[in-house]
Amino acid sequence: MTPARGLFLTLEGVDGAGKSTHVQWIVETLSALGQPVLCTREPGGTPIGERLRDLLLHTPMTLECETLLMFAARAEHIKTVIEPALAAGTWVVCDRFTDATFAYQGGGRELGTARIEALQNWVHPTLQPDKTWLFDVPLEVARERLNRTRDKDRFETEADAFFLRTRQVYLERATKQSNRFTVVDSTRPIDEIRTDLSEALTRLVQARILK
Repeated sequence: MTPARGLFLTLEGVDGAGKSTHVQWIVETLSALGQPVLCTREPGGTPIGERLRDLLLHTPMTLECETLLMFAARAEHIKTVIEPALAAGTWVVCDRFTDATFAYQGGGRELGTARIEALQNWVHPTLQPDKTWLFDVPLEVARERLNRTRDKDRFETEADAFFLRTRQVYLERATKQSNRFTVVDSTRPIDEIRTDLSEALTRLVQARILK
């Protein structure tokens, strides 16, 4: 029998929102609920993707180059990691996906949506996350958390206006696609957030079992 397709779960948010704190915990929770699960990230997730990640985070480049490299890494990631895992029935938990490109390059860097949509339609015309959690905090909270980071990458050192635009696009996408997104108030204590996440993950697993 062909296994049921896995679910594709993504975590999004501006730098300092706290999403990465929960990635491994979500993976462990799904595993405890009996689901095969793969943890990955963008940019990255493959040997080529990780090399591109290093360039993207630390090497100055044009906006056009940055956006194309994001999708180059994503194309390899989807083809060699995400799609094969989903087809095998494995749940995929990904730290960022194309919503991040719309927010960071489209909003933060003011590229807009048209060219990103064109690349999305080429690289993954039918693949979208089944569920996305958007971890959201006010700018001052994100900044305070980032100030604890010793070695900031070139996105983390951007001006406040960049992060305000990025956050705004994230929230707009969450509003327009509310069936997929859940906005998480990431100023709350970690235990409270994880209680909500645990309930949501349990519902997803139960819904999949009942299918």
